[in-house]
Amino acid sequence: MRLYISTLLCCLLFLSPLTVADEKQIFGLNEDVYIADIDMHMSAKLDTGAKTASLSARDIEQFKRDGEKWVRFYLALDESHEHAYELPLARISRIKRRSGDYDPEEDKSYTPRPVVNMSVCIGRTLQTIEVNLTDRSTFQYPFLIGSKALKKFKALVDPSLKYSVGKPQCETEDISTAIAE
Repeated sequence: MRLYISTLLCCLLFLSPLTVADEKQIFGLNEDVYIADIDMHMSAKLDTGAKTASLSARDIEQFKRDGEKWVRFYLALDESHEHAYELPLARISRIKRRSGDYDPEEDKSYTPRPVVNMSVCIGRTLQTIEVNLTDRSTFQYPFLIGSKALKKFKALVDPSLKYSVGKPQCETEDISTAIAE
C-alpha cells in the first residue's frame, strides 16, 4: 500500500508541471493585437519586466459623465489619428519614473496615469485588461503589454520569437460581449 501511494505521489509531482505548461500559450516578444474598444489592430511589445499595459495616447483629459469618471484621448500613433476615444476611467496608476525622467526638485518618483479597461485579442485569446494611457510616440511599439495582463493571457513569452500566434482571430460575438461588459 505504501509503495502504491509513493508511486502515485511521484507521478503527480512529475505530471503537475506538464499540466500547468499545457494551459500556457507561447507568445513572441512582439505580437499583433486587436483592441476591440477602439477597433484598432497594431503591433505590441510583450514585456515581462513591466507590470502594467500602456497604450500610446495624447491630449488625455478626464471628465465626468452621468456622475462617473471618464477619460478622453487621441491615439499618439501619427497625425492621421484625429478621432477622440472616450472610456470609463478604471483608476489612476502610479508609474515609477525612470532615472532619466526623475526631477528631484519635484520630489515625485512616480507619474500618475489614467487607467482604462480594454478588451484585447492576441491570437485566438480575448481578455479584458487594464491599460494605462501615456504618450509612447518615441517608442517603437505603441502598445506595451506588461506582466499583469500577460498572466490573464496565460502567456509564456519567448523573446526569440516574433509574431508567433499570427493575426488576432477572436470571434466577433466574444468581442461584442467583452465590450458590453
